[in-house]
Amino acid sequence: MGQPRSPLRFLAPMALVAFGFALVTIVASAGPLAGQTQQSQPAAAAQTTSAERSSSDSTRRAGRRRRSYTVRAGDTLGAIAEETGVPVEELQRLNPDLDPQALGAGEKLKLRQ
Repeated sequence: MGQPRSPLRFLAPMALVAFGFALVTIVASAGPLAGQTQQSQPAAAAQTTSAERSSSDSTRRAGRRRRSYTVRAGDTLGAIAEETGVPVEELQRLNPDLDPQALGAGEKLKLRQ
């Protein structure tokens, strides 16, 4: 008859099955990514909402006290208005030479008269 059969002929498929089982087990135990479960979404939304409230309250108060704002790289007029609590129209009225499309870092904007 021929040569004896090698035990590797049986071990290779078993190793492949074991690897597949281990992969499925690891992926299943890792759980969903952050914010993807239904239970964590409302909690995250509630935290964001409360954070937004405190942030908007503090920026409104900061907008009343500060007289000027120094533009940072990447700022937009809308973002400045939101951060300071001063409407875009008011920023444009207080800063007539302002070009909203060409805000430069370090530029000072009046927030009130």
